[in-house]
Amino acid sequence: MFYTYILESKKYNELYIGYTNDLKKRVEEHNHGKNVSTKRYAPWNLIYYEACTNKKDAIRREKYLKTTQGRRFTKRRLKEYFYGK
Repeated sequence: MFYTYILESKKYNELYIGYTNDLKKRVEEHNHGKNVSTKRYAPWNLIYYEACTNKKDAIRREKYLKTTQGRRFTKRRLKEYFYGK
């Protein structure tokens, strides 16, 4: 399985979107500073993920979620999460 995921920085409320084949390990890597682009925003909360059986589908979904339209989808999909804070 391949996962497209969204993390939220606990410190800065920034979102990070990525994909992986080992979700648990990848989130741990983000939280332990092993990713240069997310290191300074750690710690992270996993707030959303989707599973795909195909790597290309997961990559395509990641690219979509990073677009303006994809970010709107995320805000609508996680409406209660974002407005319940």
